[in-house]
Amino acid sequence: MKAFLRAPTLRGYVSIFILFSGIINIIAAVTHYSIPEEMEEGSVVANLATDLGLDVRSLIERKMRIDVLANRKYLDINKGTGELFITEKIDREYLCPSKTTNSCFLKLDATIESPVRMFNIELEILDINDNAPQFRRDTMHLDISESAAAGERFSLNNAVDSDIGINSIKTYYLSESEHFAIEIQAGRDGSKFADLILKRALNREEQAAHKLILTAVDGGVPARSGTAVIIVRVLDTNDNAPQFDEERYIVNLTENSPIGSLVVKLNATDLDEGTNSEIVYSYSLYTSEKTQETFNLNPKTGEIRIQDTINYEDLRVYDMEVIAKDKGANSLSGQCKITILVTDVNDNHPEISIKSFQSTVREDVHVDTVIAVVSVTDKDSGENGNIDIHISDLLPFALKESSDSYYELVVSEPLDREKVPEYAITITVTDRGSPQLSDNETITLELLDVNDNVPQFPQSSYTIPVMENNAPGALLSSLSAFDPDLHENQYLVYFIIEKEIVNTSMSMLFSINPENGNLYALKTFDYEIEKEFLFHIEARDSGVPPLSSNVSVHIVITDQNDNAPLIVSPWRAHGSVVEEKIPRSTDKGTLIAKVIAIDTDSTQNSRITYQFLQNTDATLFSLDQFNGEIRTMRMFSYRDARHQRLVVIAKDNGEPALSATVTIKLSTVETALKAYSDMTEVPLEYDIFSDLNLYLVIGLGSVSFLLLITILVTIVLKCQRPKPSKAAPPSRNSVISERNSTIADSTLVSNDAYWYSLFLAETRKGKLVVRQPVPKGTRYIVSSIPRSTGLTETSDSAASTLQVGKLYYYFSSSIQF
Repeated sequence: MKAFLRAPTLRGYVSIFILFSGIINIIAAVTHYSIPEEMEEGSVVANLATDLGLDVRSLIERKMRIDVLANRKYLDINKGTGELFITEKIDREYLCPSKTTNSCFLKLDATIESPVRMFNIELEILDINDNAPQFRRDTMHLDISESAAAGERFSLNNAVDSDIGINSIKTYYLSESEHFAIEIQAGRDGSKFADLILKRALNREEQAAHKLILTAVDGGVPARSGTAVIIVRVLDTNDNAPQFDEERYIVNLTENSPIGSLVVKLNATDLDEGTNSEIVYSYSLYTSEKTQETFNLNPKTGEIRIQDTINYEDLRVYDMEVIAKDKGANSLSGQCKITILVTDVNDNHPEISIKSFQSTVREDVHVDTVIAVVSVTDKDSGENGNIDIHISDLLPFALKESSDSYYELVVSEPLDREKVPEYAITITVTDRGSPQLSDNETITLELLDVNDNVPQFPQSSYTIPVMENNAPGALLSSLSAFDPDLHENQYLVYFIIEKEIVNTSMSMLFSINPENGNLYALKTFDYEIEKEFLFHIEARDSGVPPLSSNVSVHIVITDQNDNAPLIVSPWRAHGSVVEEKIPRSTDKGTLIAKVIAIDTDSTQNSRITYQFLQNTDATLFSLDQFNGEIRTMRMFSYRDARHQRLVVIAKDNGEPALSATVTIKLSTVETALKAYSDMTEVPLEYDIFSDLNLYLVIGLGSVSFLLLITILVTIVLKCQRPKPSKAAPPSRNSVISERNSTIADSTLVSNDAYWYSLFLAETRKGKLVVRQPVPKGTRYIVSSIPRSTGLTETSDSAASTLQVGKLYYYFSSSIQF
């Protein structure tokens, strides 16, 4: 077939013509082809490149393609040869199902690029005789009465053919029969159908059925055909009436017979055949409506069954008349009579009737309130009619008899909607017959809510930790309460019970969402100023009257390491360096300086350790990391530098750690100054200068008055001090001064009970330490020991004040000679 299609004779079978309607820049003329349907895949339709005047060698570069139609690509182009070939078989009947026109076209678009051009291709699909005629039904049934006259016409189902034109149905043929023939008719659309003609009268007794073959043939070459079977059934003439087996039936039936039970099965026969022998049973007009409602008669089988309750007390005897009728054209009928005798049993259930009922009541309804009134009845008599009534003992209700067969349902216990919001009350009645029969009725009682429950918080109190430096507006906690009531009795409103702290209202510090109980902070808290707050939150429902409850809230401010250590000794002006002079003859272990730092944070955040950041000679000085004391590790040698620079860092134990530094410049001098031994806790002692010392002083003064003047001037200059500033105390907290006057150094050490002030003093005989406990928040006193007296004087003048948070430390000192 493929070789045939590729041969030159294909030009003679496929008509090709090209319509030129003008050339535009992109869209070319319509190219028309005609092919028969059902061509094999790969069959060549035409050389499209030649017909369109395209260079075959450029088809690949110009990306020539054929558009897909309805997701099915029937044709494609061979870019190597330019031939248009079939990729899928084309079914004309599928593509063009309508038979209103004989034309069927497949329109495609061929597109190439560089430059872009589009060609319209119109492919006409020609019909071939590939479909045989088919009848809608393979078997046709006809019922013809034996009384039908010759020449009577009967319609037959026509055949259909999907092909068109000459390939469609041409004629019909009927198998040989002495009783029947066909007559072919043509419709307006050219379709053909056949009518069956009765040539000779039928006789059912001779032949009850006739089988005919109807054949439809089309006009194609070669011709195709389809067949259908015609079965003619000969209908009998209705000349026999139905007859019952008996003319009268008597049946005994107990009143406890279940619904659907068979009472009697009637049987009538008809000597005719077909529809003339088919019998339909029905009640006659002499049968009462009550009987017809009680018993069901099956019209096809003649079975009589119970369809309603049989009650001996209502009716004891049922009479009925049944008619049997055939289905002939002129139907005939027969009849019989049935008598049903009912015997009495306990077949009536007790009945409950709700006369009055309140479906909703308030949960605070009083005991003995009537909820419903019911009545009970039983159609039976004697013991079968005696009734017992009861409800569940677990329900808070009771039944009280008000009159004959009437009972009241009353409240027997207090109700609580929060425990049981709804009751399903089943009332059961039972007679005393044998067997016992019972009935029940369930009523649903809904309790209406009453505002009888106060809002409840999950906790009796709340302790909420809040880190200091919190963001204003931050959510602290959700203090949601629960109210088991409903609707407006359940809707809660939250608010803060007003309480003033230092003339500040709680509503200025905290805010609570009135709808959900979310507690927010309105300001940023500082642990060093405010450590805790205690107030109450109230939750109030919207009932009438409203109920409320409150809960205590304890806000605990937790410390954050937000304060760096502050070095208070040795004190130096901002940005300056502490300079001290020490004799080169200083002994090993001598206290050179003491760094004191304080931190206003608490616990770990306030624990300070000291370290050297810079030490000119690591072998010369040591630093105690806990008390900040700087001592000599050895004596000075001639190789040691005259100037030593020490940088000490005081670091707290917070996370992250904060720190402060101090720089101490030490200069060594040749003057022999008294060294200081380790501080020891000894009683305060002093003595009066001896006579020998006094004579030496007088001698020195007499020998050199000029030297005395020099010493006095030096003392006056040293006593002169700059005016105290707010940032620094008035005196230098140095361990050793250039002159031999009394000097003092102070240290603050924190524990849980006291602030201690340590004082280092020098006397003529030696050194001593005075330890003096000072309570928190008060000022400590620096004492000095005069040379000339044995009395210790204490200065209480607050020369400068160091304020950290709300604690004030007052430093003062007085020096007397």
